[in-house]
Amino acid sequence: MTRASRDAAPSVALVHLGCARNLIDSEVLLGRLAEAGMVVAGDPDVADIAVLNTCSFIGPARAESEAAVEELLERKRQGALSGVVVAGCLVQRYKRKLAERYPEVDVFAEISDYRGLADAVAKLSRGEKVPRYLEAVERPGSRREGARLLSTPTSYAYLRISHGCDHTCSFCAIPAIRGGHRSKTLEAVCEEARELLDFGVRELVLVAEDSTAWGRDLGLELPDLVGALAELEGEHVVRVMYAYPNRFPWRLTELLRDHPRVLPYLDIPVQHAATNVLRAMRRAGSGADVRRILDRLLEEVPGISLRTTLLVGFPGETDEDVLELLEFVRTYRLGRMGAFPYSVEEGTPAFGADGEVSPEAIAERYEAVLAARNDVLEASQRELVGSEVEVTIDGETRFGLVGRTDRDAPEVDPMAVVRSAKGAVGERLRVPVMDVDEDLNLVCGEEP
Repeated sequence: MTRASRDAAPSVALVHLGCARNLIDSEVLLGRLAEAGMVVAGDPDVADIAVLNTCSFIGPARAESEAAVEELLERKRQGALSGVVVAGCLVQRYKRKLAERYPEVDVFAEISDYRGLADAVAKLSRGEKVPRYLEAVERPGSRREGARLLSTPTSYAYLRISHGCDHTCSFCAIPAIRGGHRSKTLEAVCEEARELLDFGVRELVLVAEDSTAWGRDLGLELPDLVGALAELEGEHVVRVMYAYPNRFPWRLTELLRDHPRVLPYLDIPVQHAATNVLRAMRRAGSGADVRRILDRLLEEVPGISLRTTLLVGFPGETDEDVLELLEFVRTYRLGRMGAFPYSVEEGTPAFGADGEVSPEAIAERYEAVLAARNDVLEASQRELVGSEVEVTIDGETRFGLVGRTDRDAPEVDPMAVVRSAKGAVGERLRVPVMDVDEDLNLVCGEEP
């Protein structure tokens, strides 16, 4: 017996996969579902209809999305769900081929028409006929998408400042999925930020496919937006993620260094350090250029926390290239770093490229990069033992309060577990660092 047969109000659960940008799509869709009269449940087990927002960035993400589709369809076969809706990047990438592959899915939806999708889900819950495939009539652009139903704690919220990407990195399918770069207007971003701050959000985490490209199509630059957001009334801070290194807006370093509400933190995905690999990836600049950018950031913003992303095993990458990459991680102390093993992506320029690296070698190189990262991270974390740090509280677990220092972005960087202390979500506590746990998180607070 499904939830809808027991309760009068139709209920829907949204299953989210993917990055912070995808999470914003999920939050916007949740807002539209609520406006359409649906009861939003937190778990498919207690809902009548499940909406899956998929990711399709790399092979493992695609496999996770496909496994989630199969799992939800199995629940539908068992009668636990009356409807399954699949939306997001996987649909945008494979379009109607996906509908042919999964005939039991009730509705497929490309990215953007959130209200149309919400209306279709509401009709589906009432047993009305709905189109099985919803095309994206137009891509999101300069305007905001509407109110969101936040799934993050009030200590932080993601704020999308633009859509799409103009770069032609040979390994990446995002431009084909999300389209070219379109900045949201300064007014639209500030309006959404104002609503988030009024709701109680304490940290605005700026995200985009390419945040440093913001404003170029509007005659502005990213520092104009960051400065405006930092000057909004409230007790908040601003964090910048996804800053593509090419054509970096160097006025930003003044804000990162001097503005009390702009955190001295930057996520700047460089992908590699070897020039020949960067050029095969169609990344702008050389390994020397990447180093010059990081050197300048470290010089102009003393104490800055840098985060990056690396791609390992790209076709043509040699053992020497990996040794250079490992030395790069150690030299720049890149303990806050995400790494991805290369996966062959149909439709990208690198598809079928010569010099394929064996899966075994890719796995070995990937583990070596993570080991170098962990060595650097452990050393930098242990340097804090015995000192005091300021921690923003994100939540509470059975181990104590959980939060982050300003050096750490939510969900991707280390946490701080604060024991023997009381505090509310969003509160900033100054606490002593007692130890570093096995996951390289800080253990803070007085001894019990």
